[in-house]
Amino acid sequence: MSRPESRGGQGRLSAHALPEHGYGEAAVVPRTVVAKIGSSSVTTAGGEVDSDAVDKLCEEVSNLVSQGHSVVVVSSGAIAAGWSAMGGGPRPTDAVTLQAVSAVGQHRLMRVYDDSFSRRGLHVGQVLLAPLDFANRQQYLHARRTLARLLELGVVPVVNENDATSDDEIRFGDNDRLAALVAHLVAADMLVLLTDTEGLFTTDPRSGKEATLIEEVVEIDHRLEAAAGGAGSEVGSGGMASKLAAAKIAAWSGVETVIADASRPGVLVGALHGEPGIGTVFRTGRRVLPARKLWIAFAVASSGTLVVDEGARYALMEREASLLPAGVVSVTGEFGAYDAVEIAGPDGIVFAKGLVRHGAEGIAKWAGRRTDELPDSAAHEVINRDDLVILT
Repeated sequence: MSRPESRGGQGRLSAHALPEHGYGEAAVVPRTVVAKIGSSSVTTAGGEVDSDAVDKLCEEVSNLVSQGHSVVVVSSGAIAAGWSAMGGGPRPTDAVTLQAVSAVGQHRLMRVYDDSFSRRGLHVGQVLLAPLDFANRQQYLHARRTLARLLELGVVPVVNENDATSDDEIRFGDNDRLAALVAHLVAADMLVLLTDTEGLFTTDPRSGKEATLIEEVVEIDHRLEAAAGGAGSEVGSGGMASKLAAAKIAAWSGVETVIADASRPGVLVGALHGEPGIGTVFRTGRRVLPARKLWIAFAVASSGTLVVDEGARYALMEREASLLPAGVVSVTGEFGAYDAVEIAGPDGIVFAKGLVRHGAEGIAKWAGRRTDELPDSAAHEVINRDDLVILT
């Protein structure tokens, strides 16, 4: 994996790469950046909001805005800040308590952002998003219009999941995935995932083994995903695995991603301008998925698996067909209509994911049957093509 070159990407040029015009200054092509900062980078060891860390981030965002760029911040830290304010101790694990604690911490976190941006003459707007804002077309368009208008007004949106009211069964899971979906929502040029490490390493740098920074990733494969561990700290819900998932979402959105150290001076400008060694750069993929299919593929958890025959796999992958009961061989898991399931071929390898039209019991009952053998009242598709994503 080679050192990344200066990135313009997708027909765009970085500000420093453009020729000078009559005034001796480089012409700037305005770009949109989504910057996500994790809990471990925005809170102290005791869980309080780290005002110095927030101030550093706001200074870097302000620098980009002064250059004509637009920045959306996705910030973790509300739960850590809330729990610290309530006395701290071992972090709770039950969803209801975490949601309540988030409500306590969210305004504390935003107050620090507001104070810091205000000192730089910038307004900040809090935006709380829920998964349904991406799954429902009307809500998706409304969220996109709101964020676009905030940016037009020169406001810096600070985004977080609406933890206090989100259904525990329907969640983003972590702010890395949320940031990737927001990058798609605002048609960002770059997603920067700021964390407490320099980027993705060949091995866990905390393991004591020799670890080398991977500066460029062209494609996220199974080996890379298997090498990523779990959550990186006690105060966060993510880790390198969630950042790889976010980078894959962004790549399938046509958005370049950089994982970098939040404490590095000038990290946002460096990432946008393609500074060598800034972190780990993930190149964009050749396929671009619409928002709904991104949500199905990456943001909603699977509740079961359908194994299909070779004919059905060919029809789904090559002919872009819907999945019919005749192609289903077996069903595992307990799920209802419109839940997400994985689809595997006869070899057991998962190659697709989709939202089912029927529950597990009905699909198992009709598996292998032709359409004319099904009840007239039942939807004859197990998964409609519009609700299906090919993953390979």
